[in-house]
Amino acid sequence: MGANRAAPWPAVFLDRDGVINRNIFNPATGSCEAPLTAAEFALAPGAAQALHQLQSAGYLLFVVSNQPNYAKGKSSLKDLAAIDQKMRRELASSDVVLSGVYYCLHHPEYTGPCACRKPSPYFPLRAIRKFRLDPKRSWMIGDRKTDILCGRSAGVRTIFISEDLHDTDADLTAPNLLVAANQILAPQQQSSPANARVSSSTLRNPDSRSFASYHSCGV
Repeated sequence: MGANRAAPWPAVFLDRDGVINRNIFNPATGSCEAPLTAAEFALAPGAAQALHQLQSAGYLLFVVSNQPNYAKGKSSLKDLAAIDQKMRRELASSDVVLSGVYYCLHHPEYTGPCACRKPSPYFPLRAIRKFRLDPKRSWMIGDRKTDILCGRSAGVRTIFISEDLHDTDADLTAPNLLVAANQILAPQQQSSPANARVSSSTLRNPDSRSFASYHSCGV
């Protein structure tokens, strides 16, 4: 997929917490949750390497994440924006460029129903239209059943991230993002001696607006 090849492009849609970065134990709830501040954010081991490999093989990368902590009053928009910026900086240090970052900041118990909260495929379908993506060659990677339902509804293949590799409707399972990336790339590496690459012009024109607009679904 060189600079002169036309779309449609293959893509990988990624949940964020528990896939790209580590979840944080919250003693107040007794469960592992999304980081609430930038100081708590840390990439998961192998995550940057995995994304760099996928990008180098020609996949556009998109984050699609439910982030209800703002609706619940646990985080401010400033905190969420700082976490997002830190994620981008740390990935950029490995030459990883995200073509789109989509957050749903709603929660049905606090803000009512919305169009963009996973398992809704709202954001993947939006990216497919905007970037002329090929769903049949694209993937959704996540650690919750809602991620898998979202991917299936968008018409892409799915990988479930879990140490327990059972009880899932995903196409594949993996213990972490690096293994998931290798699963995606293995058939491609076997069938083609030279992987296609995404053009720099495509990478440098991401769906990357202000943080406040990432969750805009008109609801």
